[in-house]
Amino acid sequence: MMTGIWLGITIVAAVVEAAVPALVSIWFVPGGLAALICALAGGAVWLQIALFLALSCLALVFTRPLAKRLQKPEPVGTNADRVLGAQGVVTEDIDNLLAQGRVSVLGNSWAARSARPQEKIPAGEQVTVERIEGVKLIVAPKE
Repeated sequence: MMTGIWLGITIVAAVVEAAVPALVSIWFVPGGLAALICALAGGAVWLQIALFLALSCLALVFTRPLAKRLQKPEPVGTNADRVLGAQGVVTEDIDNLLAQGRVSVLGNSWAARSARPQEKIPAGEQVTVERIEGVKLIVAPKE
């Protein structure tokens, strides 16, 4: 009877793991296999349970950190990221010394500063977004 239980636990854990993109049940497969082998060899139920718990815990403790390192999530981009490298038009003169300037990029108005600290960029000039610093776009004249 215990053989069927351990076989069932092992199969269910493996199927769930295959069906779900995250690691959720793989840790129980080695424990289930060890308990199944113990049951087939005629081991006591308490020993089967102990093997299942011990190997499942060991698998979790030793492989989870490795799995987390290998399964790094992709960085989530923000809506602001889409303006990087985009072309825009200066709508208010950009002067870093006066801390002023605005650009229109992809239909939105942004506070802007020049990528070159001493450079002033007049309204109407075409610019390229080089980076974002806080809520300001850092731009350079289009070449």
